[in-house]
Amino acid sequence: MIGEVNLDGVLLSSVLVSALIALAAAFVLRRLLSWAGAYRFVWHPALFDTALFVILWAAVIAVPLPLDL
Repeated sequence: MIGEVNLDGVLLSSVLVSALIALAAAFVLRRLLSWAGAYRFVWHPALFDTALFVILWAAVIAVPLPLDL
C-alpha cells in the first residue's frame, strides 16, 4: 500500500487509512474478547491490546486495497 487515497479531493496517506481500519477492527475485537471473558487469561491487557492492533494493522496492509476510494 504505497501512495495516497483520494477522498473527495483530500489526499490521505495510505498508512493513515490502514491504521484507522485496523483501529476500528481492534475496537470491535476487543469488545468481543471482553464480552467473552478472554481477558481473564491475559497477563497484561494493555500489552495484549497493542499487540492485537499491530497484528491487525499488518493484516490490513497485507490485503491489497484499491487506491481510488
